[in-house]
Amino acid sequence: MTIADRWLLPDGMDEVLPPQASRMEELRRTLLDLYYCWGYDLVMPPPVEFLDSLLTGTGTDLDLQTFKLTDQLTGRMMGATADVTPQVARMDAHSMRRQGPVRLCYCTNVLRAQADQNQGGRSPVQVGVELFGHAGLEADSEIIHLAISSLTAAGADEIHLALGHIGIYRSLVEAAGLDDDQEAAIFDALALKSPGMLAEHVNDSVKDPALASMFNALVELHGDISILDQARHLFAGAPPRVSAALDELRALYEGIRVRYDVELYLDLAELRGYQYHTGMMFAAYAPGYGQALAKGGRYDDTGRAFGRARPATGFSMDLKQLASLAPAAAAKGAIWAPAQEDEALNQAIATLRERGERVIQALPGQDTGPAAHSCDRHLELIDGRWQPTTLADETRA
Repeated sequence: MTIADRWLLPDGMDEVLPPQASRMEELRRTLLDLYYCWGYDLVMPPPVEFLDSLLTGTGTDLDLQTFKLTDQLTGRMMGATADVTPQVARMDAHSMRRQGPVRLCYCTNVLRAQADQNQGGRSPVQVGVELFGHAGLEADSEIIHLAISSLTAAGADEIHLALGHIGIYRSLVEAAGLDDDQEAAIFDALALKSPGMLAEHVNDSVKDPALASMFNALVELHGDISILDQARHLFAGAPPRVSAALDELRALYEGIRVRYDVELYLDLAELRGYQYHTGMMFAAYAPGYGQALAKGGRYDDTGRAFGRARPATGFSMDLKQLASLAPAAAAKGAIWAPAQEDEALNQAIATLRERGERVIQALPGQDTGPAAHSCDRHLELIDGRWQPTTLADETRA
């Protein structure tokens, strides 16, 4: 290994340096305070867990993203956390076991074996909220409102919100009686938004002409609220769950529109998180970012494997991405203190720091001055008292 290789980081891993680290920490505090005001309690999941619980109910996508290692104490396989949501679901179902709705929030580092095209790098700082124990639309609405409030708090001036509902596709698949291969082929065609490919697989797999027409219509049903009227007509003979899903989307759409100034978009063929979500899904975007800044939705019954099936809905974000939404505020100037041992000087420094001032004291023999530390003032002995005074331009230069 050469010296140059020693400082290289693995692909997808990054370090956070000043001033971005300070911006992230400031935003972390802002968001957690916001969630506290909405009634969400902070939890801190462990960085690794046994795979049996870590991957419960999450499908294959999270399995592929999880770094796996062997626990030397038990010989069992463990995984590094790639997504906090399943851990929080375990906490609600097994560790806490509270009755009624439970609101939890978190902010922690996660590690991914491969980069998620929708999430960026392999070492996000995941922040989010989860609401357990309420199956009503009111819980989904609260989660969406809180996601919008989070992005606004982070500095987003313009928010684009995409809404979908996995229950529509699930209901059609169940009604058509598709086997795994048939469902996978149709799923891939919808994910690619390819009408031709979709029609080919639907015609081969769906025997009921009415259901086949509904599958083929999905790929075109995206846009503003008018598509819900189209869908209502096209899905007139669909299972009742489809009609209920359309009602839920309309209620969410209208509720958001009257409360927030955001761009709303509906996509009935959005299947992101198909193995994981069970109902409403959403993704929030901001201009200049190709990836969703917030993603969430309903994922009922994840806690079933822990002996307690519960309704659940929530969202998560990458704090690193969020911190770049707004330009970093100008750094507050610091105070430069001389390198000398003086009780009055020490007391003045302590008092200023208690007030929240940033005071940097020179070290003996230090060859860098105030400018290297962004100091705009220095402590000066005036009339027997150490007082902060503005540095002259030539001193800071």
